[in-house]
Amino acid sequence: MKKVEHIGIAVNSIETAGDIYTKLLNTGIYKVEEVASEHVKTAFLQTGPNKIELLEATHPDSAIAKFIAKKGEGIHHIAFEVEDIYAEMQRLRAEGFVLLNEEPKRGADNKLVCFVHPKGTNGVLVELCQSV
Repeated sequence: MKKVEHIGIAVNSIETAGDIYTKLLNTGIYKVEEVASEHVKTAFLQTGPNKIELLEATHPDSAIAKFIAKKGEGIHHIAFEVEDIYAEMQRLRAEGFVLLNEEPKRGADNKLVCFVHPKGTNGVLVELCQSV
């Protein structure tokens, strides 16, 4: 794993949360996009090398909507950048981690992504992401 790529925060409204994080981080949102396959709208902010991804559900059955209904708004996942997502997935499976995806899929910010089940990571949802 190369670095922390971003921290994902589940929010009810990107507009409302975007205003808060813009003020907090003293920087604006640089990218908003919808990931239709995940029923989510995302917005990214960056300060220095650090990125925050705001995640807003676009459908009541989405993972983000379910997360917020159960836990409320807050940190949803931490993402790590990897050089080779296929090799990293194979390594983590061999180490006994349970992956939520059999194969990487397209995620936000034009990345290949895969999630590691939080039961094996002390309750933290971990995302692997690779630039393509």
